[in-house]
Amino acid sequence: MNSSLDNKPVIGFTCGDVNGIGIELLIKTLGDNRILDLCAPVFFASNKAINFYRKSVPDINITYAATKELNRLNPKQVNLFSCWEEEININPGILNDIGGKYAVKSLTMAGKALKDNLIDGLVTAPIHKNNTQSNEFNFTGHTPYLKNLYGAADVVMFMIADNMRIGLVTEHVPVQDVAKHITREGIISKLQIINNSLKRDFNITKPRIAVLGLNPHAGDEGLIGKEEEEIIKPAIKEAKQRDIFCFGPYPADAFFARGHYQKFDAVLAMYHDQGLIPFKSLAIGEGVNYTAGLPGVRTSPDHGVAFDIAGQGKADESSFREAIFKCIDIINGRREYDGQYSNPLKKISSRMIANAVDQKITDIPE
Repeated sequence: MNSSLDNKPVIGFTCGDVNGIGIELLIKTLGDNRILDLCAPVFFASNKAINFYRKSVPDINITYAATKELNRLNPKQVNLFSCWEEEININPGILNDIGGKYAVKSLTMAGKALKDNLIDGLVTAPIHKNNTQSNEFNFTGHTPYLKNLYGAADVVMFMIADNMRIGLVTEHVPVQDVAKHITREGIISKLQIINNSLKRDFNITKPRIAVLGLNPHAGDEGLIGKEEEEIIKPAIKEAKQRDIFCFGPYPADAFFARGHYQKFDAVLAMYHDQGLIPFKSLAIGEGVNYTAGLPGVRTSPDHGVAFDIAGQGKADESSFREAIFKCIDIINGRREYDGQYSNPLKKISSRMIANAVDQKITDIPE
């Protein structure tokens, strides 16, 4: 890893859709020089694109150094790695091919840098699924792209906040197709990735993972669907035999309504909205999307391109800033786990504080 800059991690940033709020978020977060105490940032964008959006946030004075060599970065300044030189038409709030084309340029260059260990982590700004599709980029989002880039067998879309972590078995799948994607092997794979991530990335020695059911009332012992009895319970049993400390399946409604999620280090939901609705409703602090299971560390804010406010200086950078902090914490967590730290004071982070309280499991009806 390119980690020699005063032991600060090198964090790459994609620009996202150039007509969305991504570049504005970059300017607002990296315009605060205090971020330079925590990491060495690298924009993957263009000088002209950044200057275009500087006009919408005139009160923020961001400075950066242009570079063409990722192994020669300025650790005391934001670095710009130019992904294109040509003039492009930027139209804030407009969904068009230009927005998607240059979002993909930024992502592919930053992704390659992450895979090649030229940066230690990557924070991705939002893209739009409808204008990024092409023969060269046939992916529904960042997660499947990065999975393919690394040739990973599986990854987990892992939503993390100060009080909860929720992983998904299925992601962007139509509801009518969810059940056919729920398999014993798939659940075990997700549990293995989450278990490993909680240990290495979040410094949790013996993680506790809750597994949700697919059907209402977790199937009511087969009366309302067979998936719990035939797939989910056998998967949990096998995962336990692999030394994964997991429990369930739990009915999703009561599990969150009664606060049972607070007794676990992570929750595995069966499908997107089953996990994302309670996460966005109950998460304390700003939520962050983390791709667990990759050799590299990638986080993103928990929101989209926000075309309705793009270019108006109104974008709230809180989630983007939290994505930076979480990215740094996970990198530091891995370094600690892998024994790379020589100075124990370097280990202190918001991640460790958030995980300091060790809750005990009480009886929860399965």
